[in-house]
Amino acid sequence: MQQSRVVVLRCDTYDDGAVYETVRRGLELLGGLESIIHIDERVLLKVNNLASSKPEEAVTTHPAVFRAVGRLFQEQGYKKLTYGDSPGFEKPGVSLAKSGFARVAEELQIPQGDFDTGRRIDFPEGKAWNSFDIATAVLESDALVSLSKMKTHALARITGAVKNQFGCIYGLNKAAFHVKLPTGTQFSRMLVDLNRLLKPRLFIMDGIVAMEGNGPRGGTPRPMNCLLFSTDPVALDATFCRLINLDPSYVPTIFYGKEYGLGTYLEDEIELAGDPIEGLIAPDFDVVRKPLHLKSDNGNHTLVPQAAHTLGAYITQRWSPRPHILAEKCIKCGICVDACPVEGKALQFRGGNRKLPPVYNYNKCIRCFCCQEMCPQKAIEVETPIIYRLLGNK
Repeated sequence: MQQSRVVVLRCDTYDDGAVYETVRRGLELLGGLESIIHIDERVLLKVNNLASSKPEEAVTTHPAVFRAVGRLFQEQGYKKLTYGDSPGFEKPGVSLAKSGFARVAEELQIPQGDFDTGRRIDFPEGKAWNSFDIATAVLESDALVSLSKMKTHALARITGAVKNQFGCIYGLNKAAFHVKLPTGTQFSRMLVDLNRLLKPRLFIMDGIVAMEGNGPRGGTPRPMNCLLFSTDPVALDATFCRLINLDPSYVPTIFYGKEYGLGTYLEDEIELAGDPIEGLIAPDFDVVRKPLHLKSDNGNHTLVPQAAHTLGAYITQRWSPRPHILAEKCIKCGICVDACPVEGKALQFRGGNRKLPPVYNYNKCIRCFCCQEMCPQKAIEVETPIIYRLLGNK
């Protein structure tokens, strides 16, 4: 069996020259761009632009990485380039400008792709989901290049190469998935199917400064000093996991990615190239590490915490980790309320009083953590009830 190659290269700075040279070397070690994408194809550079933020906050792919990739494509003769992403809340163009991508794109004369509109694409081969509302920019490209960010994630443990394609779903259609697929298992299986549909050609992960802790927006920047490259998103995410001392099989997108044939996470099926990873490993990286038991029943998979086998699904649902607002940080902007995809909202300003933080109705809350993702003040954390911790969970 042919191994999946993952290139790991050390890069300690976002200096344009250093990033450019690292990306150049990474693409060379993968066999060169033309071995992956034909020079006449329409190429979409899909960044991670979850929300408007400063590059140093480590919420988005750093614009320096976008610049280096764009330059290298252009220097090698690729002329049909576009870029973009569909953020969680704002209009794509507004958010891309605030995050610094639009300025770089203007320098390189790379047009922004259309992530405001799209159409539904059926995917009968889907194992968990069989239709997706795909952005026009994606539909009008021949080759998707996924520029992800190394971060933690409340629902999926990490967000990396596989999850980056969620931004290919345009507009508020993304929020609907959180209602339809509220568990980590369901959501992750959908993400794997989305990747199977889109078939991105190349994956580059920005791990120069990653995010640990309360990701994907409210966490803490953590230098990891590396860029990762692969054509296999599962192998790339698995390598990210090994860099932070996390068992890849505990991440549902990785587990189902292998099960559904998207890629592999097994060490003996991954060929590492580039720099030695030993000096890059961060065993104290702040991420949830507890094991997850995967139960398979005729293709119907359920991801359940260890303790769920003991006290049943009722306890798990009632006492599972949930979003919690830190009153001292909340500025009462209401973005969390607007971001909640649940009909009737799972959190509201009590009595319409915006002088106090919104209040959760946990009976309605589906634990999708959209509110936590979108909070611009890092005022929402994942709270684990005491009974859940006593049952052996973080």
